[in-house]
Amino acid sequence: MSRETDLKTVPHTLLKSKRILLKLSGEMLLGESAFGIDQVACLKVAKAIQALRDGGNEIGIVIGGGNIFRGIALQDLGLARSPADQMGMLATIMNGIALEQALEKIGCPTKVLSALECPRVVESYTWKSAIENLSQGKVVVFVGGTGNPFFSTDTAAAMRASEIQAEVFLKATKVDGIYDKDPLKHPSALKYTSLTYEKVLQDNLGVMDATSIALCRSNQIPILVFNMKELFSGKSLTSLLQEFQGTIVS
Repeated sequence: MSRETDLKTVPHTLLKSKRILLKLSGEMLLGESAFGIDQVACLKVAKAIQALRDGGNEIGIVIGGGNIFRGIALQDLGLARSPADQMGMLATIMNGIALEQALEKIGCPTKVLSALECPRVVESYTWKSAIENLSQGKVVVFVGGTGNPFFSTDTAAAMRASEIQAEVFLKATKVDGIYDKDPLKHPSALKYTSLTYEKVLQDNLGVMDATSIALCRSNQIPILVFNMKELFSGKSLTSLLQEFQGTIVS
């Protein structure tokens, strides 16, 4: 079941969005594996990204590292939060490099920029470099989180979306939108077709952390939450938005 709030469709202005920030979970690179990076899955994700770019869009990507490492897991084993988060940031760098290789393999120019300095492996993030590469038509993959512990990759994505002046924030998830409770655990969960930033924060809906929601609200960047499977249809961004089945936060 679903419930509606303020909006019923994707606003017409978003259909003309050129620059987007796409947030992907590291699990999208798992494929049929239980751990690590699956080459077939990585190529599948790359082709989906290429389809969005071929529609004339400038694409920035933030990818998580959960397929390799989750900082919260070692916290439970007694590791301090800072080194645990740093290990998680390193995992995102590995995912970014793998995704870059897959994109380049299919002829999609790509640049990986890391907030966590690792100069012998990947170029360090600067706002100027990000804008230049996007303007040149390259897919820019942002890795290393924010470069600091205690911040999620969702917050890193909201920061990058704000810095590059993205017109829309796309968040691909395991479910098809935002629900009032976890639909994977509660079959009776109700889906929202649209929400305000304030409603997401007030009800602590958990699709993204409060910091990332607040950043998008401050910079008036709409958040579109949808099922990651929609990416694999090979749709352009315009088609994806015209047929949007997820949840809009604005």
